[in-house]
Amino acid sequence: MKFTAQQIATFLQGEVVGDPNISVGEFAKIEEGREGCLSFLANPKYEEYIYTTQSSIVLVNKDFEPSKEVNATLIKVENAYASLAQLLQLAESVKPKKTGISSLAYISSSAKIGENAYIAPYVYIGENTIIGDNAFIEAHSFVGDNARIGDNAILGVGVKIMHSCVIGNHFTAQPGAIVGADGFGFAPSNGVYSKIPQVGNVVVEDYVEIGCNTTIDRATMGSTVIRKGTKLDNLIQVAHNVEIGENCVFAAQVGIAGSTKVGNNCMFGGQVGIAGHLHIGDNVKLGAQSGVMHNVPSGETWLGYPAQKSGTFMRGHASTMRLPELMKTVQTLQKELNVLKQRLEEKES
Repeated sequence: MKFTAQQIATFLQGEVVGDPNISVGEFAKIEEGREGCLSFLANPKYEEYIYTTQSSIVLVNKDFEPSKEVNATLIKVENAYASLAQLLQLAESVKPKKTGISSLAYISSSAKIGENAYIAPYVYIGENTIIGDNAFIEAHSFVGDNARIGDNAILGVGVKIMHSCVIGNHFTAQPGAIVGADGFGFAPSNGVYSKIPQVGNVVVEDYVEIGCNTTIDRATMGSTVIRKGTKLDNLIQVAHNVEIGENCVFAAQVGIAGSTKVGNNCMFGGQVGIAGHLHIGDNVKLGAQSGVMHNVPSGETWLGYPAQKSGTFMRGHASTMRLPELMKTVQTLQKELNVLKQRLEEKES
């Protein structure tokens, strides 16, 4: 399906600069643009490509002013990246979707399946499980006994939702994700570790997405909770009884130890590690590979290992970078001191 620049601009409430009748039917990165494609420019470091791209239309921010001639038709919008997301969602929504239940799926007789659901071959749906309307469950996925899956949920290939977990509406789990496996609970006794049964569950609210091979452990007692709108990247570990607030975004390989509470609107970079039983406030930002060992107040940005306020970390890092120079200075002063000592000893003798 093709759309003209004017149609796209109307949908995005943007402004056309160039040919309003030119049409596109595909998306392409700006540096790989082809005729008939739409690209976008949001990061200034890619500006050079807007002057050479072959894409027919480029989304740009409203304040963008080219420094030389641009061949492509521009659509100026408030936020080019967010506008691209809107267009991609639109394109995805018009694709034909599979429906129906495969005869190769196993569905317990006590399970309830909503309207217009798609259940692929080799899916397992357990006893007393409820699957919402328009759910899309791909092959080799597992939904355990007494689980609840909301409307418009998408479970990718090989996703596992374990027993008694509660999943909200508009949930997406990418391939290999696991929700509700046992938390890591063992009690030391007489030199051995005895397993503590994990009798809680996981509760995931609406509009949550979790990436490939991300794991969210069930609670020892009560619930591990992921609140509305949070997005988790691939290979993230959320331990038992953790609570994550609304609209958080975590990059790959974040690990959160048991019983830690994370506030709303937090942003964690890749490979952040957080110790257990901590409290992370609202609007906290943690830089990549930060190792958090203490509570973090709301609104702060922390970096490093052990993690500390960004200003403190940067000053410490700047001092560390000067260590080779300081060592040379110390060595020079030591030599001069040795010469002075030798001269003083000569005078005294």
